[in-house]
Amino acid sequence: MRITTLQLRKFRNYEDVSIEFNSGVNVLLGNNAQGKTNLLESIYVLALTKSHRTANNKELISWHNDYAQLKGVIKKHLGNVNLEIDLGKKGKKAKVNYLEQAKLSSYIGNLNVILFAPEDLSIVKGSPSVRRKFMDTEFSQISSQYLYNTTQYKKILKQRNNYLKKIQYSGKKDEIYLEVISKQLANFGSKIIFQRLNLLKKLENWAKSIHSEISQNMEELTFKYLTSVELKSLPSKERIYEMLLASLMQNQDKEIHQGTTLYGPHRDDVQFLIDKRNVQTFGSQGQQRTTALSLKLSEIDLMKEETGEYPILLLDDVLSELDDGRQTHLLNAIQNKVQTFITTTSLNGMTKDLAEKPAIFNINNGKLSKNN
Repeated sequence: MRITTLQLRKFRNYEDVSIEFNSGVNVLLGNNAQGKTNLLESIYVLALTKSHRTANNKELISWHNDYAQLKGVIKKHLGNVNLEIDLGKKGKKAKVNYLEQAKLSSYIGNLNVILFAPEDLSIVKGSPSVRRKFMDTEFSQISSQYLYNTTQYKKILKQRNNYLKKIQYSGKKDEIYLEVISKQLANFGSKIIFQRLNLLKKLENWAKSIHSEISQNMEELTFKYLTSVELKSLPSKERIYEMLLASLMQNQDKEIHQGTTLYGPHRDDVQFLIDKRNVQTFGSQGQQRTTALSLKLSEIDLMKEETGEYPILLLDDVLSELDDGRQTHLLNAIQNKVQTFITTTSLNGMTKDLAEKPAIFNINNGKLSKNN
């Protein structure tokens, strides 16, 4: 998969630009605060209909304007796909081949992206919510069913939490309604847990091989999914449903007291282990960086395995955060197979490692010019 053309109107500090990209490596070169990350962000928004930097769409629209538009032509094995995102006062519209899509699940997946930025170290070092967001973002691109399940789960979770708070304040409980909504939550929750377990196992297999290579066979990277459901062996969806529903029904009083749902995939976590020790707690900074890099590179292979297409890789000032050894592994992994966008303030020490000459775009205050 490649993005051949990108058009931006009124997006961040880009007034009206149209860009044709290299099918290999594209370097976005410029000083800080000129729009390099904004350009990467636009590709991310075109893929996922939302930004990785803000939840407020108004921030994506340039000053003194009330709309923004992003268009892209995506080259895939089966032909070109035209994508469009329109942002305005009334929300956003997503179009595939000029047809507006009523459901996100019919739009997301047409363009798959992997973003790697210095802050992605928080996937390893940060809170469980960061790792849950990581899983949901990446797995939703791979599986429209996963996206649908998480969307439905969040809606029902909100309803259930509101009802628990209502019981907390009123002291009145409708046992039948609480059981019905708990069953609905367990239904979608069990599907999410089952999908996470399967996709994490595949991701682990790729990451384990990459990490072993980077560490020169000195370390073994493994994953451990943490959930309220018993996971001695890989259970079926039906068994997960039974165990999750039992947790919800048996702990109603505790949940009513706290006014929130305490069991389900919205509370789960994943641990990254090197030689069976939690990297977050016991890993050195170097091991944490290698784990994050292995994780991001493994996503490339997982997406290819699951969708038949390589994703697009977005590297936001990440090379400056990696030592020469990790840079080499990263650049070797993307050679001749993944379209890549790299932001940097300097070409020193980078392009010498690229086998093919990259396309270099100079960015200055939202204006682009291509080096010949």
